[in-house]
Amino acid sequence: MTPSVWAAGLDFLAAALHIAIIAGGPVWYRFFGAGERMARWAEQGRPGPSLLTAGIALALAGFGLYTLSLDGCCDALPWRREVVWAITGVYAVRAAVVLGLAPWTATMRTPFMLGSSLICGLYALVHFWALHATA
Repeated sequence: MTPSVWAAGLDFLAAALHIAIIAGGPVWYRFFGAGERMARWAEQGRPGPSLLTAGIALALAGFGLYTLSLDGCCDALPWRREVVWAITGVYAVRAAVVLGLAPWTATMRTPFMLGSSLICGLYALVHFWALHATA
């Protein structure tokens, strides 16, 4: 498998996990650290948590398509390399901001925030690898 396929696979995995969270309901929102407010809203049947989580899943799936396009699939997508650079930046900034603020901000030191930031950092590195491999 090429680095682009690895990176896209991570994007699609994250998208699928977000869909699973919607299906899992309030318990899954709590487990994955979405916060008590989101979990309560999901319990009340409010559409907000599902819509937000579905939007994130859709964006992550789009990340996967763009990343796959580095290998020549989806040639119709415009600005493929530029968009994947932006995706890499999104993951890197998400990791750096939380990890950078963690020493001073208690809400950034939760297991969810620290764990997801490390995962985002890994995603950034794999996407960078994909960009470098297709240069």
